[in-house]
Amino acid sequence: MESLHYLLMKVHTRLQRRICAQAVVLGLTSGQPKVLEYLVRYGESNQKSIAEYCEIEQTTVGSILMRMEAAGLVVRSQHQGNRRSLYVALTAVGRAAAAKMEQIFDQEEAAACALLSFEEKEQLQHLLTKLSSALSGNEWHAE
Repeated sequence: MESLHYLLMKVHTRLQRRICAQAVVLGLTSGQPKVLEYLVRYGESNQKSIAEYCEIEQTTVGSILMRMEAAGLVVRSQHQGNRRSLYVALTAVGRAAAAKMEQIFDQEEAAACALLSFEEKEQLQHLLTKLSSALSGNEWHAE
């Protein structure tokens, strides 16, 4: 059997390729699908929070957001009393793209888990959550 790190990398790479191939058809570039997913899930947010969730550098998020703003997917604005942070929100075009990406994520997740039972999928999610917590240094708590 392959090592755990290799299997995790292999699954991630294959899933990412499948998702990105479909995102390109929608006119999205690398990084944009996960930003859309974050904004749908959490609503208007600042660049720092988006970067932390997406596990990428703030400067990279800044570049992604500039392209998304140019494509009409998001708008950035300042909140009164906070001139240092720009807040990002989805536009109607961004919400439509996010809805399409959600379908793609669901479809690809279903394909990836096609050989798993419902219980195995839940267990896998549970175990991956624990792994993620261990690597982030956070104490894990069952939900």
